[in-house]
Amino acid sequence: MKNAAENKEVKEISKATLGRMPLYLHFLQEENSKGAQYISSTVIAQNISVSSVLVRKDLALVSSEAGRPRLGFAISRLIVDIEKFLGYDNLSEAIIVGAGGLGRAFLGYEGFKNNGLNIVAAFDVSEKLIGKKVLDKEILPISAMEAFVRERNIRIGIITVPKTAAQEVLNKMVEAGIKAIWNFAPAPLRAPKEVVLKTEDLAASLAMLAGKLYKTGER
Repeated sequence: MKNAAENKEVKEISKATLGRMPLYLHFLQEENSKGAQYISSTVIAQNISVSSVLVRKDLALVSSEAGRPRLGFAISRLIVDIEKFLGYDNLSEAIIVGAGGLGRAFLGYEGFKNNGLNIVAAFDVSEKLIGKKVLDKEILPISAMEAFVRERNIRIGIITVPKTAAQEVLNKMVEAGIKAIWNFAPAPLRAPKEVVLKTEDLAASLAMLAGKLYKTGER
């Protein structure tokens, strides 16, 4: 999967800009599905809640589409360029360790493919789960993970295990050759410098929502 960090032809891009790219893509895809062919930076800005100047700067980093007077940007061209920049045009295979409720939900969610990610299998230690399938994707024993990863040259791993097991799972992933890890365990994990680690703290996100709701008086 050729992502923003690996694409040497693209100018250096900030994390904030990178985070806006999926928003642009989703909005453009919606407009394209409605039959729209061109769109202005002003319309994009209004729907993404940023300035039109920022939209033009962002899009200039990933696309040579300059826009046409009175018409705007060619939507189909922008979609192709953003998908290429994000690597969505080249599916990357991934595995999950932890086939509990969240793990099985991810395993059965086909929407990840729209974002360039194809989850091909899950691994667990529970004998009750091993051998079961979700959308023809099998839950395998954790002991089989390293061989599976190496055979298929998988580089992305997702952790959905309890926090007590998370660091051990990460270590096993790294030993198997995983280079990018998406962690959903509520634990501060340590990874080698060459491994990309992104942790999603669901409890913190929920607390933030509850806090904002409390401040609005909706309680």
